[in-house]
Amino acid sequence: MPNVKANQVRKGQVLVIDGGLFVVTDHEFRKPGKGSSFNQIKCKQMHTGTFKSMRLSTDEVVEVAFLETRPCNYSYAEGDKFVFMDKENYEQYFLGADLVGDKMKFVRDNQEVNVTFYEGAALSLELPTHVILQITEAEFSAKGDSVTNDKKGAVCETGLAVRVPTYIVSGEWIKVQTDSGDFLGRAEAPGA
Repeated sequence: MPNVKANQVRKGQVLVIDGGLFVVTDHEFRKPGKGSSFNQIKCKQMHTGTFKSMRLSTDEVVEVAFLETRPCNYSYAEGDKFVFMDKENYEQYFLGADLVGDKMKFVRDNQEVNVTFYEGAALSLELPTHVILQITEAEFSAKGDSVTNDKKGAVCETGLAVRVPTYIVSGEWIKVQTDSGDFLGRAEAPGA
């Protein structure tokens, strides 16, 4: 594992602290009028979600975790676990609902996603910036409603509830932003 000085820590890095993995959410270099300078680092524990704030001198050394990302295809759900297959060696990985959380609402069957590993164990699921999903249910809208900028409720094949323009009907494919769940526009069916 690479070790870096505290003044080289950046937002988004994953640090190994007391055997746990922490994602750096914020860092700030401070030079008080009296005393030596230090780095104020805020991080979030990856498994529990708890936050930790640390005050490190600029020459203190911290360990940066070596993370590996592999392309995988989503296969199926088995109980409270989701099965992903490595595209390179066809190995299967079982990720629990605690690891993938609400991200599975953006993943349809056989969709490619990146799975991040730490020391051979699956750690998290990385989604693309947007996904293409099919609408399975859409609220009814009367003719002429499309003149206004109103939106109606719809449900995608994965169970994701979205607000879409009134002209979208059941069976259509749409593009959805993964960080907000917002409708981005109509889309072609994957593989079409």
